[in-house]
Amino acid sequence: MQYFVPEAGRRLRASTVLGVTSGLQRRLLVMLIVPLVLLAALNAWFEYRSAGNAALQQDHRLQALVPLVADSIVGDAGGRPLLMLAPPVQEFLKDGPSAAAYAVTDIDGNVLQGDAWLNDELPPADAEPQFHSEEHSGATWRIVRQRQQTIFGEVVVAVGDGTDPRQQWARSILFKVLLPNLVLIAAAAFAVGWAVERALRPLRALKEAVERRSPRDLSAIDESASPEEVRPLVDSLNRLFGLVNAQADGQRRFVADAAHQLRTPLAGLQAQVEAWAQAAGASPQECTLALPTEQVYKLRNATRRTSQLANQLLALSRADARGMHSQPQQRVDLKALCEDTLEQQLDAATARGMDLGLDAEPVHVMGHDWLLRELLANLVDNAVKYSHEGGCVTIRCGQRGTEPFLEVEDDGPGVSAAERPRILERFYRVQGTQGEGNGLGLAIAEEIARVHHSHLQLSSGAGGSGLKVTLPLPG
Repeated sequence: MQYFVPEAGRRLRASTVLGVTSGLQRRLLVMLIVPLVLLAALNAWFEYRSAGNAALQQDHRLQALVPLVADSIVGDAGGRPLLMLAPPVQEFLKDGPSAAAYAVTDIDGNVLQGDAWLNDELPPADAEPQFHSEEHSGATWRIVRQRQQTIFGEVVVAVGDGTDPRQQWARSILFKVLLPNLVLIAAAAFAVGWAVERALRPLRALKEAVERRSPRDLSAIDESASPEEVRPLVDSLNRLFGLVNAQADGQRRFVADAAHQLRTPLAGLQAQVEAWAQAAGASPQECTLALPTEQVYKLRNATRRTSQLANQLLALSRADARGMHSQPQQRVDLKALCEDTLEQQLDAATARGMDLGLDAEPVHVMGHDWLLRELLANLVDNAVKYSHEGGCVTIRCGQRGTEPFLEVEDDGPGVSAAERPRILERFYRVQGTQGEGNGLGLAIAEEIARVHHSHLQLSSGAGGSGLKVTLPLPG
């Protein structure tokens, strides 16, 4: 039976588990990768600070060489300074012009000694050292210029170093820090993603198991198959399922008990009314009934409908899919079942002048015999009741390919394609339908079909008229 609470439980399961793995996996990846990115940035910052310290040391070294070059001027050689380089200057220049250079110029910017390319048209305006970087011969040079007072007079000394740490810093950051860290982050992202995927596989299996569940399946989830961190959630869900299942069981028992208790007084009432109806149909001399004949017949019909409703409610309660999962199945002979149903419904069909036929092939299935009898009886009863008088109803069973089936077809008014799904709902009747009924027959049949892991297939009968109801069954 369908209840609001089980549907709510199903929605709760879906909202609890759907999307959990994807969101958790995304959060884990972010929480693990972001620290790696921050560490890479911190490493690059330390490299930058190291390069800045090396550049500062280089500037101090170059500034210390300037007075040594000035002190190396020991005389005047025909208007040009005579140099005797101090050992530190010689040590600095030993790598050659590709890595170190110096120049001595006068105040007007004329090169007196050293490399002419170090000449600056604008000499320093004061005695403070001036540092700058300059491109020359494909390298970045760090250059310092400063005015110096010598025995030759006031000159400008320039010293350049072609191994500028600032140039090396850019390459170091790119090749030694950024690229390795990017490769490390990419490899870590792949490894973490793979590890998280493997770690969350049991949770994803739990999600898929819940998604595959029927709204009527309120059995407990296997806690042992769930990760330890998720077991409290699974335990809470199982407690909720137990409460919902207990409530649903209480509702089913109430319906079954109410229907069962109604059967006895209704049967007595119906017997009494049937006797009144027979008396009302007798001759006026024999009739001692005070009620008018028309009212007796209306009372009889109402009693029949009430009795039928009680029986159908009881059948619906007994046919509930959840209550039958634990019941063992047995081998059912569909042909014998169809023959018995034909005998039971023959009088009702004859009363309406209808042709009730049988097209049965020997076939056996595993199922619940009494439930399949109830299903077939409801299908045939509906066909006889709602088809026109003098119509034709056919009961079939057999095997199509490897699939056994039960089928009932009539040539009545049929049901439009838009309304076919709705006629399987409880208490739903097609507008304008003639005849007595409670709208439970097909609902009971559909519930029994679910018990047998199938569902009713509705289509038009032969020639596009009438209704054909087919139940495919597992072999």
